[in-house]
Amino acid sequence: MNYCVVKSKVTLFIIFLSVSLNAQFLKGELSEGSPIIAEILPKETHQYKVVMAKDQFAFFKLMQRGVDLKITTYDVRGNKIKDFDSPNGKNGYEYITLTSTIDGEYVVEVYPLDENQPNGKYEISLEKIKPRAVTLNGQVDELFTVWDNKETPGAAVAVVKNGTIVYKKGYGMSNLEYDIPIVPSTIFHIASVSKQFTVFSILLLESEGKLTLDDDIREYIPEVPDFGKTITLRHLASHTSGLRDQWNLLAMAGWRLDDVITKEHVLKLISKQQALNFDPGEEYMYCNTGFTLLAEVVARVSGVSFAVFTDERIFKPLGMANTLFYDDHEKIVKNRAYSYYSDSTGYKKSVLSYANVGATSLFTTVEDLSLWALNFSSPKIGSPELFTEMNTPAVLNNGKKIGGALGQFVGKYKELNEIQHGGADAGYRSYLTRFPDQNFSVIVFSNDASFGSGSMAHKITDIYLRDLIKTKPKNDVAASGNGNNKITIDQKTKKSYLGDYELQPGFIISITENSGQLLAQATGQQKVTLIALSQTKFKIAEVEAEITFIPTEDEKAESFKLEQGGQIMNAPRIIAFDKSSVDLSLFTGRFYSEELSTEYEFMIEGDKLIARHSRHSDIALDPLKKDMFSGGEWFFNRIEFIRDADDKISGCKVSSGRVRNLLFLKEK
Repeated sequence: MNYCVVKSKVTLFIIFLSVSLNAQFLKGELSEGSPIIAEILPKETHQYKVVMAKDQFAFFKLMQRGVDLKITTYDVRGNKIKDFDSPNGKNGYEYITLTSTIDGEYVVEVYPLDENQPNGKYEISLEKIKPRAVTLNGQVDELFTVWDNKETPGAAVAVVKNGTIVYKKGYGMSNLEYDIPIVPSTIFHIASVSKQFTVFSILLLESEGKLTLDDDIREYIPEVPDFGKTITLRHLASHTSGLRDQWNLLAMAGWRLDDVITKEHVLKLISKQQALNFDPGEEYMYCNTGFTLLAEVVARVSGVSFAVFTDERIFKPLGMANTLFYDDHEKIVKNRAYSYYSDSTGYKKSVLSYANVGATSLFTTVEDLSLWALNFSSPKIGSPELFTEMNTPAVLNNGKKIGGALGQFVGKYKELNEIQHGGADAGYRSYLTRFPDQNFSVIVFSNDASFGSGSMAHKITDIYLRDLIKTKPKNDVAASGNGNNKITIDQKTKKSYLGDYELQPGFIISITENSGQLLAQATGQQKVTLIALSQTKFKIAEVEAEITFIPTEDEKAESFKLEQGGQIMNAPRIIAFDKSSVDLSLFTGRFYSEELSTEYEFMIEGDKLIARHSRHSDIALDPLKKDMFSGGEWFFNRIEFIRDADDKISGCKVSSGRVRNLLFLKEK
């Protein structure tokens, strides 16, 4: 069959099949610029056939109106290409892109994410179809088509290769209220990408003989409690200190993360801590607290604020004229992007009022951060010895290396050596990745909370370094994750994996199923898709990790092993028990934490135990086992009650992903 596509016009046809088979319906034809409104019923699937010539690029928009939809594209042979599902719920846009490799009929499939939800409407339109980009920069533009408009937040991108910025561009809007577009000179808050500047500052002072990484933190900040174990600056810089994370502590203490949070607030909280998560050097656990302390060390040793030190010693020498550490939440910064998130009503402002630095709060542009990336290959400041120390993976007390180096992560991407770090605060999403052997770096910033900066940076890498990336065998499911190579897991096996698993105390990973697809959700994080590599092993595509279930002769897996960043961690299943036998009245009362200077009241409402705090919404607690409950908030995830000599409840220990066993005592 021959297909003729005239200029930028393509016609979509709906496949009509019997209602009794797949409930698919003919809705008409769709031409570029002529949207169609359709109603979709539970368990229906609408398939649109797209006739495309070889090497074309098409962009579609689908507006959800009261129904949460998922879209899947298929190639001419029926192999799945990609899923599209943004986190905006039952209302708002889904954006779909499709690139043809040969002439033929492609398919865009639309179906409800929840087969049991009520009827809903949607509007689908073909927005653009054009020849596929042939230049590298044009292919990057295609990646960002979804955000290249005046209605949404967007992104800024810079690509650095062989000592030169070879591409830079902005997409979408910096400010939705005043219609200000994003350009390469737009200033973003880049969250945890800040941490490498904090480490670099410490290493500059070390090179001058003013401190060493193996110094005790209490030499410089005696307010840090004496936990009976030495915490070194190296522990802080490699996330192995055992300190509890400042954001979890603040939230647990009743703070909102859009409150004004200063350095003084964080230091006072640290000074009242009575225990560590683990002994220093024994484990790796990501910890923002350590970098706030490192920034304060820089300030106390240098005699100037951390913001002034970095400006004088890093930003000015490198020519980073639009970069600063934002330590004053009232400071006016021209050309800054504001952050957003979306819900069922559309986009909303995601407020950020941090006035603390070290772990976060670097304001910069993709142009300026390119100058930072260039400094590693053509140094203006620093030395080879400094860079080597910064890039060397940390070692635990048992001699095991971890993926975390100092303020960044070292590993491989498709067999290429990579040094990277991402950041996420409020609606800001940032990522800097460096490939030192190829003298290549990619920088991606966004002001949309649903944006995957790391994923996009790697897609850009795939474009520019495609000739250097090793191609995986066609039968490698990890490479395809779909199509004819897809491994089928029977329903009985899937069911045996469903449940809650405890990776670390208070850090729960829940395995669920939706429309036949296994999903994983960690405490305080979004759901991610599990792609089968075998009957027991699954790839988590979004985070470069793998899960291997440990089956038993019983109907449920007993545990799984998580492989990520060079570490293998075991997560045992949380064994269910008879919740109806729990006497909730035993756990009521007021519980106070000296470490947080805050109080929660536990009470019964209906058939639920509730944790109530004056500054948070009520938290429903669900029994896990004897004297242990799970909470529905990322900062209040596991509550283990403790008993006195008379077997009466005397307190509880609260844990979340980065805080273990923080003590609350029951008030008399």
